[in-house]
Amino acid sequence: MSLNEKLQADLKGALRSGDKTRVSTIRMVVSAVKYVEIDRGGPLEDADVLAVIAKEAKRRLESIEAFKQGNRADLVAQESAELAILRAYLPEQMGREEIVAAARQVIAEVGAAGPQDKGKVMPKLIAQLKGKADGKEINSVVTELLAAAAIK
Repeated sequence: MSLNEKLQADLKGALRSGDKTRVSTIRMVVSAVKYVEIDRGGPLEDADVLAVIAKEAKRRLESIEAFKQGNRADLVAQESAELAILRAYLPEQMGREEIVAAARQVIAEVGAAGPQDKGKVMPKLIAQLKGKADGKEINSVVTELLAAAAIK
């Protein structure tokens, strides 16, 4: 079953159970996927659907931070509930140690010696960890490792 089919099935289940938060969140994701499909002119692969879900999850995280700063606990709770629903569709996120191990492997493969080689490492590592780790975290790990390699 493709991820798109799973979303449709989960939407039906949420409608039957009357879970309003789940219904609205899944509808939002389905709508976002449709917009991307229209933009690209065809159906999306599971990886592309995951990218849409990850983008929506990232939006929720940013909203949560903004609402916390604005002392809007009601909106923080709503966004957190939506984020939990979205995370159920995303693969398990990698820990920092796993990202460091993958980054070291790619650095060794491309023979990177310092910060000037970041352009060789990042595309390969991002493709390898797509959907499994946050881009900012990957960037920070690679920057640290390449800076340390340059010092040696």
